[in-house]
Amino acid sequence: MTTTAQLGADVQQRVRATGVSLSRVERVIRDAVAEDLDGGVDVTSIATVSDRHRSTMDIVARGTGTVCGLAFAEAVFAICDPSTVAVYHAHDGDAVPAGTVLLSVTGSTRGLLLAERTALNLLGHLSGIATATAQWVTALEGTSAKVRDTRKTLPNLRAMQKYAVRCGGGVNHRLSLSDAALIKDNHVEAAGGVGAAFDLVRKRAPELPLEVEVDSLEQLREVLDHGAQLVLLDNFTTEQMREAVAITAGRATLEASGGLTLDTAREVGQTGVDYIAVGALTHSVRALDVAADLRAADETQEEI
Repeated sequence: MTTTAQLGADVQQRVRATGVSLSRVERVIRDAVAEDLDGGVDVTSIATVSDRHRSTMDIVARGTGTVCGLAFAEAVFAICDPSTVAVYHAHDGDAVPAGTVLLSVTGSTRGLLLAERTALNLLGHLSGIATATAQWVTALEGTSAKVRDTRKTLPNLRAMQKYAVRCGGGVNHRLSLSDAALIKDNHVEAAGGVGAAFDLVRKRAPELPLEVEVDSLEQLREVLDHGAQLVLLDNFTTEQMREAVAITAGRATLEASGGLTLDTAREVGQTGVDYIAVGALTHSVRALDVAADLRAADETQEEI
């Protein structure tokens, strides 16, 4: 496998354009490929394919959806074989029908086969997130509400998953525990009340965005009195959400959370809340079906 420094400038630029750090992408890919090899080699490919054999691999969407992760997939192939050349037939954020060729990569056949599973796993998972997000965006059309993600992400994939949400038209919540504060029920319990918790966090980190979760209209009134500007309405009914919007009267941004589904998305959006938090976008999304088809490369090939 190659190193980041050996990756072509075009590959590096396309990865950086996603907003995910190149070093993080490389670590994810290297760990995934190393897991595949488990300290050994690709026995099947070495036994059946000459080390001089070259092919073209077409990455194809078998289902209809929104694409995300093409630069990451290209990076997998480039790390496994620096001689690969990728041709894009789609871009992240594109809505594509089943049967669409997304990416064609030409290189060492052994390298393509080594990269195949990791590339498909990342591309399928991230495209699944983008597809699900786009469905929520469509459901909320005509309302002022936007769908956004949570920290319910897979270990080490958070930055990639949040990029996928953006590709689907959603917006991101905080990336980590340190870039914004979110007071939840356990913080409230430990601090002795929602107002007290709010005041403690605001004193500790006055410069950070601060969101506070409430589970009743009484708590909402309390945090508004303390100056809250972003409030999470936890498991409110749509009737309670409408009342919360009326009570808030523009003094704070409101986010709905808890048990929300696509079937109820529009009804929730029509209450006047600003955001809808959907953890399922990242923690339990169905991957988009993508596959890899190998064909002869344009270059002269040597059979084993």
